[in-house]
Amino acid sequence: MKRILAIAILATCTNLVHANTEPAKAEPSKSAPSKADVAARGQQIASAVCVACHGLDGMSAVPSNPNIAGMPAQYIAKQLELFKSGARKNATMQGMVANLKTDGSIDDMHALGTYYFAQRAKPNAVARDKALAERGQKIYRAGIAELKVPACAGCHGGAGAGIPAIYPRLAGQWPEYTLQALKNFSAGERKNVQMQAIAGRMREQDMLAVAEYMAGMRTR
Repeated sequence: MKRILAIAILATCTNLVHANTEPAKAEPSKSAPSKADVAARGQQIASAVCVACHGLDGMSAVPSNPNIAGMPAQYIAKQLELFKSGARKNATMQGMVANLKTDGSIDDMHALGTYYFAQRAKPNAVARDKALAERGQKIYRAGIAELKVPACAGCHGGAGAGIPAIYPRLAGQWPEYTLQALKNFSAGERKNVQMQAIAGRMREQDMLAVAEYMAGMRTR
């Protein structure tokens, strides 16, 4: 009888050990949204929020608003984050991004970047002054040595396509927008240490020239 009781106690203890050491079942993982889902979310936001100023295809009909079709997705997302945080000042844009969410299954800012990057730029800005554009081409490709202005191509690429997360696309941009952006950098109204230093050394005629050249650039 004692032997049977001992065996029963041992079995009970063994079962308790197994119960306490059995690994917990992993929670089912949520799959990441597909690129198509992200782009679809971006299009949804663009059609409701961005279309009036930038067009559904990212090509603005107003020269004071930038063309953003084909703009690097990471760059767009980063600028939206700066507007939302207030680090980049623009009353209109700060109002537009106020309701964009970053804590859902899809990051709204990344979704907009993904959607607009996929849009093909359709030329609407053109270079109108040949002599000015030719001067702008020299500045874009070689800089201005006597003013210590580096070549724009060094950061924005030879074709003006930009570099993800860091430098925007410049090809086909409205010259009015580019000129105003350079003036804002020069005056310190738009914060970017590198661009403030470069634009601060440029003369207005230099800014006009590169803006004119960029308007006529064509890439993807």
